[in-house]
Amino acid sequence: MRKLLILFISGFMSTAYSQQGPGLTSKLADQASKEAAKEAKKLQKDGWNVAPGSVPLDRIVENAWMKQVMEDDNGNPKYLYADGNAVAETKSAAQMQAIEVAKLMLAADLQSNISSLVSANIGNAQLSTQEAASVTEVVLSSKNQIAVKLGYTDPTFKLFRNIGKDRVEVQVRLFYEIKQSMDIAKGVIRNELQTKLKLNEEKLEKLLTSS
Repeated sequence: MRKLLILFISGFMSTAYSQQGPGLTSKLADQASKEAAKEAKKLQKDGWNVAPGSVPLDRIVENAWMKQVMEDDNGNPKYLYADGNAVAETKSAAQMQAIEVAKLMLAADLQSNISSLVSANIGNAQLSTQEAASVTEVVLSSKNQIAVKLGYTDPTFKLFRNIGKDRVEVQVRLFYEIKQSMDIAKGVIRNELQTKLKLNEEKLEKLLTSS
C-alpha cells in the first residue's frame, strides 16, 4: 500500500501545499480525495473500522492523503510517513506494536537519508580511511536509537478489525515533520559519533550539514 501511495504522490509533488502558504490546488485536492475514497472503500470492504467516537474512516483516510502531499515553503515534502500493522489479543497491545513497527520504518528512512548525506560529506570532513569506515558503521547501526528518540506518537490514522475470536489487528499511519525528524536523527548520530569515535566538532559539522 505504501508503495502505491508514494507512486501517486510523486506525480503531483511539483505543486506546493501548506496550510498557510500557497495552498492546495483544487486539482491536487481532487486527485487526492478520489484516491482516498478508493482506499477508504477498500478498507471498509476488508473489515476495517475506527474506534467508537472517532472521526469517520473515510475522513481519516482523506486527511492522511492530504497530509502526504503537503509541502513546506520550499516546495519539498513536509512529512515523512510510514504504515505499521500488528495483531494482538487487545486493541491497546496491537496499537502499541503497530506504532513501534511504523516508528522503525520511519527511523530506517531517516537513517538512509543521513547515510546518503554523510557519504556525500566524508570527503569534505577530511576523515582517514579508518574513520570513514567507522562513521559508516555507526550510521548504519543507528536505526533503533533514532526510533527511541522519535518518542511516542498517537496516530490520527488508526484502524481496527477483528481477526478470529480473540485477536485484533491494528493499522496505523504515522506522520513526522521531515525537518524535525531529521534534526532528531542527526542529534542521535552526532552523539554516537562523539561518544564512540571522539570526532571533533568541525568534522561533525562537515559530516552532518546539508549543502
